[in-house]
Amino acid sequence: MASGEYIQLPVIDFSLLNDGNPDTRVWDSVKTEVFQALQEYGCFQAIVSGVSLELQNSVYDAMKELFDLPFETKSKNIASRMFHGFIGNTPILPLYESLGIDEPYMKKQVENFTNLMWPRGNDQVCEDIHLYSNKLFELDAMVMKMVFESLDLGPYFNEYMELKCYTLKLMKYRVPKQNESDLGLHAHADSGIMTILHQNDVEGLEIQMKGDKWFKVKLSPHLFTVMVAETLNVWLNRRLHVPYHRVLIRENKTRFSLGLFALPKVGKLMKTMEEMVDEEHPLSFKSFDYDEFIKFLFRGGQGKEKYAVKAYCSILN
Repeated sequence: MASGEYIQLPVIDFSLLNDGNPDTRVWDSVKTEVFQALQEYGCFQAIVSGVSLELQNSVYDAMKELFDLPFETKSKNIASRMFHGFIGNTPILPLYESLGIDEPYMKKQVENFTNLMWPRGNDQVCEDIHLYSNKLFELDAMVMKMVFESLDLGPYFNEYMELKCYTLKLMKYRVPKQNESDLGLHAHADSGIMTILHQNDVEGLEIQMKGDKWFKVKLSPHLFTVMVAETLNVWLNRRLHVPYHRVLIRENKTRFSLGLFALPKVGKLMKTMEEMVDEEHPLSFKSFDYDEFIKFLFRGGQGKEKYAVKAYCSILN
């Protein structure tokens, strides 16, 4: 049940790091805030420079156009990995629809997507999505670097960034019909490495805290919600909290949101870093192939287990 209350997530200002070579004291201060937030909540809200309201509005206007395209056009958005391409009109998630762009920080990838949706191309939409994605990619890298430094893993940062790939999901939730559930997206923990979410002018994101109580995440056009996903916690042997979350559609208005998802690359074995295992923190997970895990998840192997990776490869209860 939803409490109707809002959660007060930490708000961390990354615009202080905007010059590319930040003061060490400023970096260390933001790093401390980030690590504490991810330990306690598994997420926080970030203020990001370079993502203006004008840019956001342009991207969201493009999203509305995209989702109004014929089903046949949207269905051309296919991907080699499950859940990365177009999803829509599914009986399990009738309110939810999404389109995906892999490696959106690469302009050619965004061009391929916009040329697929608009046969004559759409240069402005391509430019805006590419810029937007780049800013979120930079945020993801900064957060990862701060987490690794906080755990004395700084020398491994570049190696582990090379294990990651990215997908940008454009998401739409329609208004529920009369007597239809308001569940937009079921309760879950993200299974990848890290997620950055933004909700536009309709709320819906909710996070479960201790005691199984649900709290709403307050809408703000200036804030991006950064979340730990399960694979990162496998690398770090449970050093961080992974937030359980969902989307409920309570307003009589279509909801649009965006998410940059950092995921393991195909064919890379995911395993706990040796430096994260000691007497106080015994090894918690077996090594696993992420795409085999996704197949397990798709088949319903998670069962009633709250955390999917735990169900798949946990050593400890």
